[in-house]
Amino acid sequence: MDVLRQYEDRIAYWKSEPDKGVYDAWNKALAEAHGEWVCFLGVDDEFLPGAVSAYMALAAKNPEAEYLSSRVKWAHPSGYVRTIGSPWTWNRFRKMMCTAHVGSMHRRSLYDRLGSYDTSYCSAADYELLLRARDQLKAAFMPTTTVIMRLGRERRHQRACRGKTCKNYRRRPKSTARATRLQIAKAKFALRPFRRALGR
Repeated sequence: MDVLRQYEDRIAYWKSEPDKGVYDAWNKALAEAHGEWVCFLGVDDEFLPGAVSAYMALAAKNPEAEYLSSRVKWAHPSGYVRTIGSPWTWNRFRKMMCTAHVGSMHRRSLYDRLGSYDTSYCSAADYELLLRARDQLKAAFMPTTTVIMRLGRERRHQRACRGKTCKNYRRRPKSTARATRLQIAKAKFALRPFRRALGR
């Protein structure tokens, strides 16, 4: 809060209020956002210098794109660092979250088409939302590291899943398609530490 107030003259709008979890907060932010591009950055994540300019250059080169992603440096408190993020393709994405969502850019029209984040997915709503587009998602990728993602954000997601924040997380899906997406999202989230350890 102190940092926000320090740079208040450079920020068009900011707001701090209680929420029911990270995706509830994101949905609240979407209701206030009016720009062409939307991105989310956690409190302990950091854009590297030139990241936004690089994304806007990527958007200019790919005028039809509605989702832009890059590489992300994942940093563990132990000092372990790994770079994640690869180009979006439906064949890979339907099996795993191959893109790095942190700091990635979403065209506003993507939310108009797909809707907001489903908070019942708890820690994989970002993946589930993009799954809704299926093979119709228009994506662009740049092999540039734009963000440092720190472990704290992931730990908060895991704590939220164990608490009341996501009381609908285990609710039975209303359709076979949604059940499939939920099973994929839950499995990939649970296996994420093992995939990282194996370098996959």
